[in-house]
Parts: sequence; structure tokens; C-alpha cells
Amino acid sequence: MTAPLYAIGDIHGQLEMLDQALALIEADGGEGARIIFLGDYTDRGPNSCGVLERLAGGQAEGRNWICLKGNHDRMFSMFLEEYPRNDARLLVGYHWLHERIGGLETLQSYGVEVEDGDRIYQTHARARAAVPQAHLDFLSGLKPCHQEGELLFAHAGIRPGLPLAQQSEDDLIWIRQEFLNDERAHPWLVVHGHTPGRRAEHRGNRVNLDSGAGYGRPLSAAVFEGRDCWLLTEAGRVPLKP
Repeated sequence: MTAPLYAIGDIHGQLEMLDQALALIEADGGEGARIIFLGDYTDRGPNSCGVLERLAGGQAEGRNWICLKGNHDRMFSMFLEEYPRNDARLLVGYHWLHERIGGLETLQSYGVEVEDGDRIYQTHARARAAVPQAHLDFLSGLKPCHQEGELLFAHAGIRPGLPLAQQSEDDLIWIRQEFLNDERAHPWLVVHGHTPGRRAEHRGNRVNLDSGAGYGRPLSAAVFEGRDCWLLTEAGRVPLKP
């Protein structure tokens, strides 16, 4: 029998939802459950700081957790570098502190307020002073993907047709239509987030667990046994099928 493997979709600063998802997983698989987190822990929601604290703390305790890198996590990490950078995959005119991206909410969770007239260097200095080293270490240790048996976990998806060794981090954390619109079978069932929907969905060659927690919709947690997949609910497992 295949050991169950759990996955949680995009969290986006929703600490209460994360704790609820972890409780569902523990009820199904116990304290030692193996969990893959699909990235985008920060931005938009109210408590990105608390989410990073929970995840970094769990890893420090030796929990069987694998945390993947999302595009929002990379944007946050890039802003916190000695000289702040902007992710080149953003649309022209966008940056991490743009109101549609969610960096402002992340900084607020660390007690950093951004006011009219503030310069980037001033906000950057306050952010560097507020974000603990443990959170920086956590962000720098995130993996771009994780493959296990017939499952491949990546935040955004894959570049169809390329071997895993040739996949770029940019695609693994940013890709959309080239992956989402490809209905061909991949070498693995790809489990991803990044593109929010109204609910988790199984599309045959991929499973999308981003159900829009960053916009206040529920956070999805799922369990896999081989390619078989179930969503976890208060009532137990609910099959997730194509």
C-alpha cells in the first residue's frame, strides 16, 4: 500500500486557515504526516509573518514537511536582499509593493507600515530590521519542486515536454497558460497551485490546489495515495477526480 502524501495549496498569509488544514491532516494521517506545501505563503492575507513562523518552526521541530517556493515568496525574498530587486516576471509597471501583489499586507504583518511619500530605501530598511533571520533562512531554503513516485509538486507547474532536470525555476514558480492549456499526459501527475480557482480541481494530467485563500476563499488540503487523490474536509476524505 502506498503511504499517504499530503499537500496544501497557496496560503497567502492565512494563518487560521493553515492551522485548520494542518488539523485536518493530523486527523487523517497523524502528527508524522508527510506534507508538501506548494508555496505562496506570503502576501494578500493578514498574517504572512505568522505563516512563516509556523512553517519555519515546524521544520525546526523536525516535522516531515517539504516547503516549495512560490513566486510571491521569491518576490518577498528579493525585496529583502541587501539591495532590493524586482522580479523580472512581473508585468511592466508592477512591483512587490504594488497594491495588487500583496507585499504591503506582508509588511504590515511584521509591523511595518508604508505611508504616502515613503521611498523604497526607507521601507526596505524598516523591513530588513523587522523580518527575523529565521524567516530569511526559511525563504532561502525553499525548493523549486519535489518529485515523489508518480507525483511532481511545483508551485505553478512545468514547461510541458521538458525533462525535470531542464525545468527552470522561473517556469516552476510562474508558468501559466503554456502549462494549464496543455492536456497531454505528463510523466507525472503534476500537483500545483499559483492559479486560483473557486475550488481545487483535477484535470487528469494535473491537480490544482489553489482555491483562492489569498482572496478569502477556503484553503485546500489534499491527500494522495499514488495518483489517487482526496480533498480533506471536516467530514473526512472527499474524492477529487478528473
